[in-house]
Amino acid sequence: MRIYVAGIGPGSAEDITPALQQAVADSNVVVGYKYYFQFIEKFISDDTVCIDTGMKKERQRAEMAFEYAEKGNTVCVVSSGDAGIYGMAPLIYEMKHEKESKVEIVSIPGISAFQKAASLLGAPMGHDFCVISMSDLMTPWHVIEKRIVAAAEADFITAVYNPKSNGRYWQLYRLKELFLKYRSEDNIVGYVRQAGREEQSVKITTLKDFNPEDIDMFTVVIIGNSQSYNWNGSFITPRGYYRKDKEDEDCKVGQSIMIKSFRTIRNELKNRDIPTWKLWPLLHAIHTTADFDMENLLWMDNEATAKIYDKVKSREIKVIVTDVSMVASGIRKGALERLGIETVCYINDPRAIEMAKEKNITRAQAGMRLASQEHPNALYAFGNAPTALLELCSLVRKQICRPAGIVGAPVGFVHVEESKHAAKALTDIPKIIIDGRKGGSNLAATLINSILTFDDAEQLRPGRDV
Repeated sequence: MRIYVAGIGPGSAEDITPALQQAVADSNVVVGYKYYFQFIEKFISDDTVCIDTGMKKERQRAEMAFEYAEKGNTVCVVSSGDAGIYGMAPLIYEMKHEKESKVEIVSIPGISAFQKAASLLGAPMGHDFCVISMSDLMTPWHVIEKRIVAAAEADFITAVYNPKSNGRYWQLYRLKELFLKYRSEDNIVGYVRQAGREEQSVKITTLKDFNPEDIDMFTVVIIGNSQSYNWNGSFITPRGYYRKDKEDEDCKVGQSIMIKSFRTIRNELKNRDIPTWKLWPLLHAIHTTADFDMENLLWMDNEATAKIYDKVKSREIKVIVTDVSMVASGIRKGALERLGIETVCYINDPRAIEMAKEKNITRAQAGMRLASQEHPNALYAFGNAPTALLELCSLVRKQICRPAGIVGAPVGFVHVEESKHAAKALTDIPKIIIDGRKGGSNLAATLINSILTFDDAEQLRPGRDV
């Protein structure tokens, strides 16, 4: 008394395993969906009893298999692909348990549809992956949606089974919508229709251009992870999570860690569609603070990073003025030397100390008054003193100075938010500002560093001067 549960593969003769051929030949009863018999008929003996049923008759097929097996027959139950993946094997094992049957169950693996599709696309399954069925016949849609979100957020390569039918058409649109919340628009997508059969078609596209109308029940969709790419028409996912090229290997240890950190941060951002001029300082801000709220707090004028960097590149910016010395300490010395820029801070300047006493103002305010006279066109950075930022705004309004750019990240509870609102009103000066109460010297310094290294942004290679 034995039941073989066997997968016939995706449908092509070359994908039928020798183990399946032998199981069919050894059986005197074969049970399956009638469509599958055309693929295995040459392995069936003339005296074998063939029991075929229509679609959605899985339980009926299982009942008949046990009925014949318990009469002493050797039965082979066939499924497409692998019988253990959305196939008959789980049902056969469950029924054996229910019946407390003594029938021996032998499960024979087959080539699954996603494996066949993957081989036709190239090498998309090179890292951690999952398989999700879009059919809600046996699984509630709200559960399926949770699984889609988990796969998208965790950056799994995702194979999609049962993607669409005549009565189930909107779910694939919803899957695309959910993936785009966690993945970039250029995340690679591949799909194969009728894999291994005469009508076979293969296509590689992106999440943005993926059209659910191209898909039917005979199609397997594979969505790559953030490292997957299209090379000469081949869908490739590297085995290592980050592809190492010669440049990466030549990095210093500190820079290598920073590169990996930036890639991790980018993958965890809620919004993937951020222009480079904003993404680059945002990655620096989150890397420094480990605070993903920066995604909501970073405020910038249009193309501010690029506009300020152009002034750095053209040597128009020769000085960076900071409100406190801690900001200056955090600006990378290698970048300053490379670009011929010096930092200046007046907080401990004897003149600022004397002026503060005489005018009854803060030393930071006094420092701005000195800076506006000596470096009226410098790049200004604030990480501590809101009074300094307010003072600079007043000096600009009086046309005493015109900074090349402003980085505004003072931190605290008194006049902090007001100082940032005041800076925003300087509409003709490019600015990078951290909204709200948050900020700090380290944050101001890292935002300056993002400007000084903006030419590394496209390659996402931070840390050149570490």
